[in-house]
Amino acid sequence: MLEKVLIANRGEIALRILRACKEMGVKTVAVHSQADRDLKHVKLADESVCIGPNPSTESYLNIPAIIAAAEVTNASAIHPGYGFLAENADFAEQVEKSGFVFIGPKAETIRLMGDKVSAIDAMKESGVPTVPGSGGPLGDNDDANLKVASEIGYPVIIKAAAGGGGRGMRVVHRENQLLSSINVTKSEAAAAFGDGTVYMEKFLENPRHVEIQVLADGQGNVIHVGDRDCSLQRRHQKVLEEAPAPGINPDARREVQNACVRACKEINYRGAGTFEFLYENDRFYFIEMNTRVQVEHPVSEMISGVDIIKEQLKIAAGIPMGLQQEDIQFRGHAFECRINAEDPKTFMPCPGEIKHFHAPGGLGVRWDSHLYAGYKIPPYYDSMIGKLIVWGEDRVAALDRMKVALEELVVEGIRTNTPLQKELVRDAGFRKGGVNIHYLEKKLAEEN
Repeated sequence: MLEKVLIANRGEIALRILRACKEMGVKTVAVHSQADRDLKHVKLADESVCIGPNPSTESYLNIPAIIAAAEVTNASAIHPGYGFLAENADFAEQVEKSGFVFIGPKAETIRLMGDKVSAIDAMKESGVPTVPGSGGPLGDNDDANLKVASEIGYPVIIKAAAGGGGRGMRVVHRENQLLSSINVTKSEAAAAFGDGTVYMEKFLENPRHVEIQVLADGQGNVIHVGDRDCSLQRRHQKVLEEAPAPGINPDARREVQNACVRACKEINYRGAGTFEFLYENDRFYFIEMNTRVQVEHPVSEMISGVDIIKEQLKIAAGIPMGLQQEDIQFRGHAFECRINAEDPKTFMPCPGEIKHFHAPGGLGVRWDSHLYAGYKIPPYYDSMIGKLIVWGEDRVAALDRMKVALEELVVEGIRTNTPLQKELVRDAGFRKGGVNIHYLEKKLAEEN
């Protein structure tokens, strides 16, 4: 097992990694910005190192500072968590070149899956279902681009190959909009990502967002840990997730899970990963693969009993994965509500001091958070301050348990989106299951 892990992240995921390390007898190093010296995991870690000023560009995105911290503390591995440098292939490469273990895939795998065009090509070769599209980058030949769009059928969507998180995309409904949309998206992509490459896909009008969790040890052993539905989104940001995804065609589910396992073997994947799909009319369409642990990984853990972070640590240590697919028995249903420090109506971030705090509890209730009374939420980072996760024997029981847990949660001193989450778990449409990715945006628009 790894001797000492440096946690190159902050907040709830840093605390989640620290707890897994402690349970496995692995020493920990917490790195932090000047604003984060009072984070819970910093206080609990065996060692801590300040890696820079408050802005993330000078701290959590500062590769030389993180590697220097690993060197001075004699860490053996670096866990990137999610966000920040988690899917930065250059970071993974520099970590390995500096003599440390990167807890994640190889740099070349991150590059392969980080480029949407090469990722789609790799998935097609492995038999993973993809959205009908251009099959590669769009060139400068207008007639050729018009022909591709005509063959796909409108509406189409233009996407930046280096994009992500809902950025770098434009929907085109009519032919007379296509060429200008391609040019604008290219310009925006070049400015935002340093890469103007774009491609075209069929735009699915009312899909759901369903993803498959995988674990692979890079030694030929691969399993999936079921699927999740993440369709409740606002501005392409997930708000509430559940596992398993309700109302999925059993044959389509089985086929896509097997295809994801096969793809991991073919690209020699290592670590935890998530295949993201759009799901419409009983069909799955691959959109991207996240080569890291996901924010919503706890719902998969709750229905499977698999500790995904511990499996990451074992895989990084070179230990062959002991789990076989037949060992994974899915039971019950789980939900995760993301709790953000933001106004529930305007969604404006609300940093500040936590005056009073009480976490919910009880059977089947899990609270993943770095909050404590007196903690001051800084204004420099993502507004998520916790994740409330519940498990129940079935979907209705889990929703009812989430309703009770949300009522118990007390966070005073700042505004949070808890009122919105309370409204969502009572929402009749959501309680039926199977809402599409536009459902929450439409609901919020109608209320305003």
